[in-house]
Amino acid sequence: MPLFRRGADRVTVDEAHRRTQSPDAAAVLLDVRERLEWRAGHAPGAVHAPLSRLAAGEALPSVAQARPLVVICRSGHRSQQAAELLAARGSDTVDVKGGMQAWAAAGHPVIDEHGNNGSIA
Repeated sequence: MPLFRRGADRVTVDEAHRRTQSPDAAAVLLDVRERLEWRAGHAPGAVHAPLSRLAAGEALPSVAQARPLVVICRSGHRSQQAAELLAARGSDTVDVKGGMQAWAAAGHPVIDEHGNNGSIA
């Protein structure tokens, strides 16, 4: 039985944090923003796979394959699109309401490409 229902389910940033950031977390936080956005700031441990590449047919990074996915973007729009696309491909997926803007506003950590304090671009 899947950890999540397939489709357009949405979770809060706190639920996303719980599902992806604990040491025994089963799910992967999949950031679908573009490279410059990712470099400026992302959640620690997130996996990067831009929506533009997924939409072009690129496969998920190996670490995200066959695992439940919590999909995040800047505000929640692209993550909804990505979650629907990935669910159609058979992935167990949900997206994060409010995206990285809500993640940062809730006080969850954001790092840049070098591991320093990041920002949401």
